[in-house]
Amino acid sequence: MKKRFLMLASLLLVISLLLAGCSSGGSKTAGGGQESSKGNETKVIKLGIIQIVEHPALDAARKGFLEAMKAGGYEEGKNLQVDFQNAQGDQSTLQNIARKFAQDKKDLILAIATPSAMAMANETQEIPILITAVTDPVAAKLVNSMEKPGTNVTGTTDMNPIKEQLELLQQLVPGAKKVGVIYNSSEVNSQVQVKIVKEEAVGLGLTVIEAPVTASNEVVQAAQSLVGKVEAIYIPTDNTVVASVAGVLQVAEQHKIPVIAGESNTVEAGALGTIGIDYYKLGEQTGQMALRVLKGEKPQDMPIEKQKDLSIVLNARAAQAFGVTIPEDLKKRASKIIE
Repeated sequence: MKKRFLMLASLLLVISLLLAGCSSGGSKTAGGGQESSKGNETKVIKLGIIQIVEHPALDAARKGFLEAMKAGGYEEGKNLQVDFQNAQGDQSTLQNIARKFAQDKKDLILAIATPSAMAMANETQEIPILITAVTDPVAAKLVNSMEKPGTNVTGTTDMNPIKEQLELLQQLVPGAKKVGVIYNSSEVNSQVQVKIVKEEAVGLGLTVIEAPVTASNEVVQAAQSLVGKVEAIYIPTDNTVVASVAGVLQVAEQHKIPVIAGESNTVEAGALGTIGIDYYKLGEQTGQMALRVLKGEKPQDMPIEKQKDLSIVLNARAAQAFGVTIPEDLKKRASKIIE
């Protein structure tokens, strides 16, 4: 009896050791590490995307970012959970979104445009924030410097090559002496751009006439206020104005006032041309930076990046509508001509 008891006890001990071995620490990976205790399931990254308003440039940046994430192995519905929220231009809604993202403890946040980035940075100093379509992160007090942010914020700037854009305006509208600028006077990124426009205009022999707005319903009226006063209109990468650019273009075409834009999506919409930012590529570049953060790099040590490749985009249909002849040499240099 005693012998049988010992054999049974030994058998139970072996079974218990086998069970313990199966349940402890998860299975080994090929690289010698360990997977999650839930088997082969990998961690799902919680990404929050906060966007101030819907318009083509910002939408393109978002799409470029997600494509870069996918190319880097993070795909929505698999190991990436995307919470996209659009404030539709409302500041209180923007603040509520930012607060909710902070409370939800997202793993990573993409803040599109300066107001979104400022709202998000005010709510968390811990969650990594990737910014894009932000003109001057230093002026917006998001980072200490472009070279070394020193905060939980990094990403890309959409600062325009404004001097080159004004030179393009002069090539397309040779007789232009007075240029109107429509912008939201309450947006930090627009204030910075208009300041640069005025500085560069002096050296180019141009006079700048400002048409500031504070809301989208004032944009058409601002365009009308420039009729008879300017030979061309310049639209910076201003969220409020770009979102209502159809009204500006309608007034401009009616009075044959060519419009030069700060980015290519506005040219697609009917502006005459631009040299500068491709927001899809800018978003991709930001997504590549996000992948580096997920691998362990710290935002505070990652310099803010500018777009690496600029391009000339022209709209032949708009040229006809504005009564402008595009020079042949400019056509040859253009990366895209919209027919």
